[in-house]
Amino acid sequence: MKLLLIISTLLASTPLQAATTDFQINCQAKDLGTVDQLICSDQDLLKQDQQLAQVYQQALAKAANEKPLLLKAEQRGWIKGKADCWKENDKNTCASTLYTQRIAELQARYELLPISKKLALRCENNPANEVSLRYYPTTPATLIADYGDQVSLMYLQADQSYVGRNEKLSERNGVFTLQWGYNVPSIECRQPTIR
Repeated sequence: MKLLLIISTLLASTPLQAATTDFQINCQAKDLGTVDQLICSDQDLLKQDQQLAQVYQQALAKAANEKPLLLKAEQRGWIKGKADCWKENDKNTCASTLYTQRIAELQARYELLPISKKLALRCENNPANEVSLRYYPTTPATLIADYGDQVSLMYLQADQSYVGRNEKLSERNGVFTLQWGYNVPSIECRQPTIR
């Protein structure tokens, strides 16, 4: 009976131990894909993989009370997307960019770094049409925008605008231009004046 209890305890703990390293590349594995082989042979990419593994564990700890299974599923999807870098001419740049963006995404979404700035904007001069922004000191810089019942993670671009999946925010002289959705016209937003 004791032996059965010990074996069942060991079996029950094995998946948890494996889960902590599931999302980091095992360069000793024999069935590495093309991109993973590339990462294992490049010290900079390997460092990014290790950094992502650490950031992922921090995010997983924060997600424990939320949706850890969703985070795990998203990470699996990200890994599959990374494997598609084999199709690119510059596989290193593809993999490095994906690592950089994923690390920044997890740091912002799970607030692993402090918020550097918060803004509330009023759009089209309508008090009911507001967007709230939270900026994060990630690399690259990110912001999370809440607009209506939707949320978008956006990355800082070379032209100083922030771009998400189908959203774009730029600012010039205190006037923010927001495009929220694919091929949707832009709207103007400003910080409301306090009276």
